[in-house]
Amino acid sequence: MKKGRILRQMQYELFLLPAILAFTAFTVVPLLKTLVYSFTDFDGVLHTYNFVGLRNYFAVFRDDVMKQALFNTLFYTFFVVLLINVISVPLAVCLDKNQRVKTLERAIFFFPSIVSALLLGYIWSYILSPLKTGALNSILGSLFGIKPIGFTSGGWIAKFSIIAVAVWANTGWHTMVNIAYLQAIDPTYYEAAAIDGATRFDQFRFITIPLLAPALTVNTLLLLTNGLKVYDLPYALTKGGPGYSNYTVTQIIIQRGISERQYGVSTALAAIFILLVMLIAVIQYTTMSKREVDG
Repeated sequence: MKKGRILRQMQYELFLLPAILAFTAFTVVPLLKTLVYSFTDFDGVLHTYNFVGLRNYFAVFRDDVMKQALFNTLFYTFFVVLLINVISVPLAVCLDKNQRVKTLERAIFFFPSIVSALLLGYIWSYILSPLKTGALNSILGSLFGIKPIGFTSGGWIAKFSIIAVAVWANTGWHTMVNIAYLQAIDPTYYEAAAIDGATRFDQFRFITIPLLAPALTVNTLLLLTNGLKVYDLPYALTKGGPGYSNYTVTQIIIQRGISERQYGVSTALAAIFILLVMLIAVIQYTTMSKREVDG
């Protein structure tokens, strides 16, 4: 009897086998090979390479471009996570109201998240072009007589331009996540608070925000992991320029490994970055999960 139950259970487990094999082949094996190559002088082309110990890791910390790319990635991720969470919560509250056009409004805000980030980057590179013929500069020049602004040609202004486009593109998707959690909140909480004399702001602060903690945890985790591995949007907008001022970690890994054939150094950076992403994700998830329990 027990043997038959085990056999029946194994029949269900067999359905997981293709997914496990695919995950092993396309994730686990490349990850292990990356770790091995990070200790070698492999150039990505020749199959002969030598073990060099920690030399590649020391090279990562001596490379100013890599350090700049790490700063750019962390800077981008911090502001994207902060701004999207700050904007998406009140936006979700507004869109969750019982309005006749709320479905259309949600569709409008959600639409930018459907389009490929690379395609959005190329579209916005035309809108934010530093030339006089750029869409935004053309409008500002025609209406207000403002000289062309280097939205994507200056180091710091380009950083904030990339962040602005990322916030515009992703806020709608994370707003929908917040709306899903908002609709699960029992309306009697708000009714009881209103009877006790709580203002709209008090209800938002003491009911909506605490009960949206699981949504904020999910959104923050997704934004962190996606922000730390970002490549397509900054590349499409600025190609990493001017100079290396807007390179991301992913872009420098690709350039060092493929264009410059420093595969060992690029995999060392990738290994360090994987550990950093895991550490940040674990800290964020643990901290916010504890806040959910305490809240």
